[in-house]
Amino acid sequence: MANEIPDLVAEVRAGTGKGAARAARRAGFVPGVVYGGDADPVAIQIPFNVLLKKLKAGKFKSTLWNLQVEGHDDVRVICRDVQRDVIKDLPTHLDLMRLRRTSEINLFIPVEFINEDTCPGIKKGGMLTIVRPEVELIVTAGEIPEKITVDLAKAAIGDVITISSIELPSGARPTIDRDFVVANIAAPGGISADDEDEAAEEAGEVAAEE
Repeated sequence: MANEIPDLVAEVRAGTGKGAARAARRAGFVPGVVYGGDADPVAIQIPFNVLLKKLKAGKFKSTLWNLQVEGHDDVRVICRDVQRDVIKDLPTHLDLMRLRRTSEINLFIPVEFINEDTCPGIKKGGMLTIVRPEVELIVTAGEIPEKITVDLAKAAIGDVITISSIELPSGARPTIDRDFVVANIAAPGGISADDEDEAAEEAGEVAAEE
């Protein structure tokens, strides 16, 4: 399981509406709202530089956050929307949704490949071709895996590693119904035309999903 859910620190925003939102921006904050979870919405604001740094780090909308707001209990949230300035492409507002521990959410989970140094296919000159460095899974908010692991200890040249061959954490399941390719051990000198076509198709699907 993930060892730690990252914190997202915010302040309660005084007032609601466009006037209050503009005041927050002038003061160097990005206004937002927290809703859901059988509780009333709360108007918040996050320092602009803090939010921009997290957005630039990537995966902000696919990360589960531990929201800390003074005067309120910590709550797990996921970002549902970040509105941006149409010209400068900078954040102007964000929507956060509260989650229960049993809530199901879609998150991109990193794939870790182990035992490359002892992999028979790689030792014979094959090359590990990673089609999906991360996989989108349906997980519960209270059971988020830090990663999924692919053991290459017995992988031979020509082996194709699909999602069905990977042991997923308890309660996690792919968002895609079919048995898609995660990686393969390509033959020395490059992959075959068939493999190349399949890898291209997978890459296109990954781009489409994003």
